[in-house]
Amino acid sequence: MKKGLTSTLLLGISLFAADYSSVIESPNASKIIEKDLLAPAKVFTMPDGCITTDPKAIARGKYIFHNLNGEDSKGPLPEGLSQVDEKGKPKQYGNCVACHNIEEAKGAGNIGPDLTKYHENMMATKVRDNQFVYQKISDARIDNPTTHMTINQTTGLFTPREICDIASYIVSPK
Repeated sequence: MKKGLTSTLLLGISLFAADYSSVIESPNASKIIEKDLLAPAKVFTMPDGCITTDPKAIARGKYIFHNLNGEDSKGPLPEGLSQVDEKGKPKQYGNCVACHNIEEAKGAGNIGPDLTKYHENMMATKVRDNQFVYQKISDARIDNPTTHMTINQTTGLFTPREICDIASYIVSPK
């Protein structure tokens, strides 16, 4: 019995002492990190006719601002938006209300600047202009390199048209 127990213990110890390095996956972390790095901050010029008072564009901007995921979004989808991206996956929308407060917001809204009455407080007073809003949504790192805001156009999260719609919604009188 002692011999059997000793043999079992020795076999168990040898299993733990074996070199398993050849079967352990060891990904190249530097390649993973390089893939995940953001491109440098980029200045974007707002397209002509970008900011509009068109109710359809403002409705799209509002929808994007207030929703995260196309398949779980709230309310009917406005004309010109799809619930899926070009690969057929659920479209990721802005969920801006996770960080920003704005009229009719249903989100945390206490991390980023409060955008309530943005038209009256910033646009009508000329403290901000349309190009500033477009750039801020496209790539906020231009004037704030340590921002936590999503980098929307540089990463391709949003198209220029979607950014125009969001900006149109933000700057519109509510």
